[in-house]
Amino acid sequence: MRGEAFLSREDALRPGAFIDSDAPAIQDIVARLKGSTLRETAIALYRFTRDEIRYHPYGDYTDPETYRASCVLAKRTGYCVGKASLYAALCRAAGIPAALGLADVKNHLATPELLERVGTNVFHYHGFVALLPDEHWVKASPTFNASLCTKLGVGVLEFDGATDALLQPQDQEGREFMAYLADHGVWQDVPFVPLLAEMRRLYPHLTIPGGIRGASMEREADNRKTVPPH
Repeated sequence: MRGEAFLSREDALRPGAFIDSDAPAIQDIVARLKGSTLRETAIALYRFTRDEIRYHPYGDYTDPETYRASCVLAKRTGYCVGKASLYAALCRAAGIPAALGLADVKNHLATPELLERVGTNVFHYHGFVALLPDEHWVKASPTFNASLCTKLGVGVLEFDGATDALLQPQDQEGREFMAYLADHGVWQDVPFVPLLAEMRRLYPHLTIPGGIRGASMEREADNRKTVPPH
């Protein structure tokens, strides 16, 4: 499954079925957080998506609403692709061209419960956002909320609107945390059907209709049971 190398400004501003930047709730957030420049707005919207939407990797991957920006906003929880979809929608609503990026990442620090369900420390099709707040495209990943980062012993990932802010390479003790392995390009909208097919193939124990009820990575992190680097 491969996206585009880049999108035109027009495509990167157009609402999608999942990146529904024309949804009233999306527009309301932008009106509240919009700064004096596109760069200031991009930073404010990034922090909102990162911290106000709790990272939740145990949702229902078979449900289209898991990927739809307005639904992620309403639920206040989402996994990486859902949170990236929301951030892209907020950016587009603010007039900032944005696209969904997908990449494979290696995760060296996670709760044992999550790694057991995933079956590997390689997370395929991790979602991030490519955006154009200034003259140059930059990448940002609003995946991990600040409270979860603190519990995992990882610094909060900041975004200055001018340089890439992908996942943290090390935790606060200098141990390897995340590494990017492969880039699958960018997308105008969430490729729900092929993405779900890949998720089912790669993570059959995670892609359960209805999601894994009662599971919470925040609660798992509270127990301070983390897996050391492999």
